[in-house]
Amino acid sequence: MLRPDLLLLCFGYVLSQFFRAFLAVLSPVLSEDLGTTPEDLAFASGIWFLVFAAMQIPVGEALDRIGPRRTAAALLLIGGGGGALLFAFAQSPTHVTLAMALIGVGCSPVLMASYYIFARSFPAAQFATLAALMLGVGTTGNLIASYPMALAAETIGWRGSLVGLAILSSLTAIGLGIIIRDPPKVDHAQKGSVLDLLRMPALWLIFPMMLVNYFPAAGIRGAWIGPYLQDVFEMDTTGIGKASLVMGIAMIVGTLIYGPMDRVFGTRKWVVFIGNTAGATACVLLAMFGQSSAALSIALMAAIGFFCASFPLILAHGRSFFPEHLMGRGVTLMNLFGIGGVGLMQVTSGPVFASLADTGRADAYSTLFLAFGLIVFVALALYFFSREQKN
Repeated sequence: MLRPDLLLLCFGYVLSQFFRAFLAVLSPVLSEDLGTTPEDLAFASGIWFLVFAAMQIPVGEALDRIGPRRTAAALLLIGGGGGALLFAFAQSPTHVTLAMALIGVGCSPVLMASYYIFARSFPAAQFATLAALMLGVGTTGNLIASYPMALAAETIGWRGSLVGLAILSSLTAIGLGIIIRDPPKVDHAQKGSVLDLLRMPALWLIFPMMLVNYFPAAGIRGAWIGPYLQDVFEMDTTGIGKASLVMGIAMIVGTLIYGPMDRVFGTRKWVVFIGNTAGATACVLLAMFGQSSAALSIALMAAIGFFCASFPLILAHGRSFFPEHLMGRGVTLMNLFGIGGVGLMQVTSGPVFASLADTGRADAYSTLFLAFGLIVFVALALYFFSREQKN
């Protein structure tokens, strides 16, 4: 993991985590400067996730055909650098949405390039641990998108902050193009497609869990924590930033703890099942009791962040069924479900919230959080019947 190319990919993933989470912290200033609403920001955040998810098919194809070096460097330069610069000069909510779409393109290959290298260059038994380590360290971007981003917005302004991020993204992309070491080509790598993976019955009971496991944590942290705390408890940008920091830390700790659990307990499936049951329960408790106390709400959000951090372990569960020549397409297909689920939730949650808000915004948030939990419980009922393959 100490290879320079993997370390720089990890930093690229820090940027990716930052970009998926920073909108919630900027909700007050973007509302004041651009007239954005919580629904606008949820939609823009959802577009990031949907574009990111849609890119997983071509990214997987590119990883198998041309390797991670050119794939990651080109997309991060064009999308990450260009999208952040577009955001810096935004004049309306529409510009914010377009910028987030472009940033989604830029961030789409970074984690999967790392996972492709892990899958091709390291023993299969180490995949979940390495994947969790990359995800956990990279999730520090989530922390930077909390209080530090709020502080930067108040000192140099959100536009200046985005210009700096555009420069940083571009330099990272150039570095990736120079130092990434592509794994050796697999024989007959051109044969096969993602359709071969979709024909595997074992994956179809894993896909629903992958689709919904991450969206309570990513949705609340990326879009709803800011508006919720502002509307229900009248928190300012600094207070929202601190609460986001707490939830972000919980997400990192949860990811790092999940990573080696398959080797500790000898199972991926049941670690995922028990952990997500706890996460779904925390969503229901937040819906029922969160309005009684800001501290309780933040604690339950932290619990959601912790227990819904099983993404790398579910991906490792699916990876155990992938043939070598489809490894790139396999990990990106799983990521399509994981990130696509967040995108669908974000895009639909805004209109749902707006339709519910007429009867009271606080109650609308409770209904939203309750729906998050119930959807995860449905996926768990399907995942219960999935099978494991030891490797």
